Amino acid sequence: MDDTQLMKGILEGCVLSVIARGETYGYEILTEMEAVGFDDLGEGTLYPVLTRLDKNGFISCRKAKSPLGPIRKYYTITDTGKERLEGFKENYRKISESTNRVLFGEEK
Repeated sequence: MDDTQLMKGILEGCVLSVIARGETYGYEILTEMEAVGFDDLGEGTLYPVLTRLDKNGFISCRKAKSPLGPIRKYYTITDTGKERLEGFKENYRKISESTNRVLFGEEK
């Protein structure tokens, strides 16, 4: 089974959740995601997600000089993004509960 489509939807919500914790930049998001088990997540996957979230108004981006050198993009969540994240969490919870009942026989 190709997990790509499943991951695409989940990544958006997870990236929004990381950004909701405070202003951050791409490499920091990537590091946090890898630390919790998103081992195959790379820049080629993350940056299109960030671009899509920015384009849809869920995050805002500012450019600033990095303490280590080149200009870096810093991301923050918008009010619309916070609403999107809360909706994602609720939908994910419902889908996860239903899926677990079917796959693992878990009770409600």
